[in-house]
Amino acid sequence: MKKKESVKTTTKTTYQIPIGPIHPALKEPVMFEFEIDGERIVDVDVSLGHVHRGIEWAGMQRNPVQILYLAERICGICSYSHPIAFARAVENACDIEVPERAEYLRVIHGELERICSHILWAGVAAHEIGFDTVLFLTWEMREKALDLTEYLTGNRVTKAIIMIGGVRRDITSDMVPKVQETLKYFKDNFEKLRHIFLDDKTVRLRSQGCGVLTYDDALKLCAIGPTTRASGVKKDVRVDQAYAAYGDLDIDYMTPDVLTGEVNGDVYDRIIVRLLEVKQSIDLIEQCLDKMPSGDILSEPKIPKLLARVKKTAGEGIGRHEAPRGEVIHYVKFDGENDNPYTWKARAPTYNNILPWIPMLKGEQIADIPIVAASTDPCISCTNRVTIVDNDKNSRYILNREELHRMSIEKTRRLTR
Repeated sequence: MKKKESVKTTTKTTYQIPIGPIHPALKEPVMFEFEIDGERIVDVDVSLGHVHRGIEWAGMQRNPVQILYLAERICGICSYSHPIAFARAVENACDIEVPERAEYLRVIHGELERICSHILWAGVAAHEIGFDTVLFLTWEMREKALDLTEYLTGNRVTKAIIMIGGVRRDITSDMVPKVQETLKYFKDNFEKLRHIFLDDKTVRLRSQGCGVLTYDDALKLCAIGPTTRASGVKKDVRVDQAYAAYGDLDIDYMTPDVLTGEVNGDVYDRIIVRLLEVKQSIDLIEQCLDKMPSGDILSEPKIPKLLARVKKTAGEGIGRHEAPRGEVIHYVKFDGENDNPYTWKARAPTYNNILPWIPMLKGEQIADIPIVAASTDPCISCTNRVTIVDNDKNSRYILNREELHRMSIEKTRRLTR
């Protein structure tokens, strides 16, 4: 009798768990697919594309001055970073020279936004690990920065301070004491903030050795901003290709080893970098106040004259700015016939910091997902883009409002099945 062969069966030990696009731990819609072995993350897949606002298309129907208001609304937290990158792109294309005083003012507003953004992030990070007392403390500090923003620009969030060829408002001598008073407040409270985040046992346990992004992965995946600097990569547009007044200021890369003497590339190091940058931003604003030159704040105050110059321009330009989350790039192209751009494209920093989530999350526990994801300070709404690819070069395809609405309904139905 023939002996029966034994059949080996393998049991799958992992299972998949979806998180998003709507989830209590996510402030914006993004879809994660995790492969889990017990509590350990084995693999990660990230899907974007749940938010499309058509800002770039809308901008191409408007002139550059009108686009500034759209650029501010790409991201509420970076409402200064996007318009300055766009303005620099237009200035580059049209060969517009910005007055020296305006360049210093631009640095002040940029660094003030960095303080606002990093302190807001610190509160959100504390919230993600259940430390809501710190959330309220940091946001109380952020209110001071918003009060100063309102004092200098007239607005708290969408500042409307940037103009093509300069800035809209000056900082006069009688306004300087208010700026110095707020900076003193931050310096007086910085040690408290540093102590809470770097010395607290709870924060250390949840952040040290968690969400590690190695130096090689940070380079290979093109991470930017505090995310890459926390891994030891010295990359910062303000230093690498100094613009505005940064070339006149004392500024250097902020990496974790500046404080601790070592680089681990974990969530804790990303906390360190942002705290160091808050202190650095205070110093940069003080330097600008001390070195501020006199002169104009706009190269051309008459908007019709400015637009006439833009209309005659046939060319392209790129504007780069080191936003709080990392480098933001805007690209414009003019055809020499219209004052509205032929093309306008924006690349937000989160676009670069999505892929680094994968090595950062692999090997971690399910409970670490919120703080690891939040450690890059993601902004999904300013990252999403829609691209239509048509291989038939002889045909032209237009996605109109009705068809986009129909496709959105179909997608929603598929997701809710």
